[in-house]
Amino acid sequence: MSSYIDVFNGDADGICALHQLRLADPQESQLVTGIKRDISLLKNVQAGSGDKVTVLDISLDKNRDDLLRLLEAGAQVRYFDHHYAGEIPQHATLETYIDTDANVCSSLLVSHYLDDVYLAWAVTAAFGDNLYTSAEQAAIPLDLNSEQLEQLKLLGTCLNYNGYGSNLDDLIYHPDELYRLLAPYADPFAFIHEEPGYARLQDAYHTDFEQVAAITPDYADDGHALYVLPDARWARRVSGVYANQLAQQYPQRAHAMLTTRPEGGYVVSVRAPLSNKSGADELCRQFETGGGRQAAAGINHLPVQDYDAFVTAFRAAF
Repeated sequence: MSSYIDVFNGDADGICALHQLRLADPQESQLVTGIKRDISLLKNVQAGSGDKVTVLDISLDKNRDDLLRLLEAGAQVRYFDHHYAGEIPQHATLETYIDTDANVCSSLLVSHYLDDVYLAWAVTAAFGDNLYTSAEQAAIPLDLNSEQLEQLKLLGTCLNYNGYGSNLDDLIYHPDELYRLLAPYADPFAFIHEEPGYARLQDAYHTDFEQVAAITPDYADDGHALYVLPDARWARRVSGVYANQLAQQYPQRAHAMLTTRPEGGYVVSVRAPLSNKSGADELCRQFETGGGRQAAAGINHLPVQDYDAFVTAFRAAF
């Protein structure tokens, strides 16, 4: 008997992409996800002939070997993503909807695929992915007022915030649990006003964010700012959304957020200047565990001894 398997990034974009697809086509499926940085998710999937695998918001390049394994086993794979993909395999049972444009996210690709039936959720995801201009442009047909746009912006930010951490224990909700909270709500405003779990997420976000006020950059010039956050759960949770906020606040500047890992070294988040959204992925791919997209990328483990090399590369990249 064939089965459905949904594989999705544990951030706002991955969750909202899956939510749209399953609103349009409800299915009981196996959910495969993890923290935002856990993108090699296809290694956790076993599927064969007749099984339908949907992959959302994780780099094809980082999952290439396991994608080929699943295709060779006879699985049907549908792939939506906006990260660096490398060469896309040609296979009879692979459908790809991949666009690496810096102004696109996976949820916007899914929304287009679904003729924008659940566009408000795609707008939410775009806000969460720090694509404010894309979100506002996509929202025009919805005829929302400024207060409603701000509500979707906060929702997207909170959903994205929930994905950051060094492990699942750092998160407020496991991403599949957060997806299940969203699942009953076709309308994000109903979720905002009616879901008790969202109030819990908002409270955690605001509490964590208050703590970054005391953080000053380790390095800064007119075009760059680099921050080092402490080894603390709140810091790991807030690192990505803080980098996004700084990018919005200083659009001519590139930002790097280095969060101290419990095991040593740093987790790195990089944001290209919003005035020129390119280069973040190329910078991060210079380091062993790096990857991402043009405007926003990261390194899962930057050893302490590579700090100076990273600063040099960061300054040269932007």
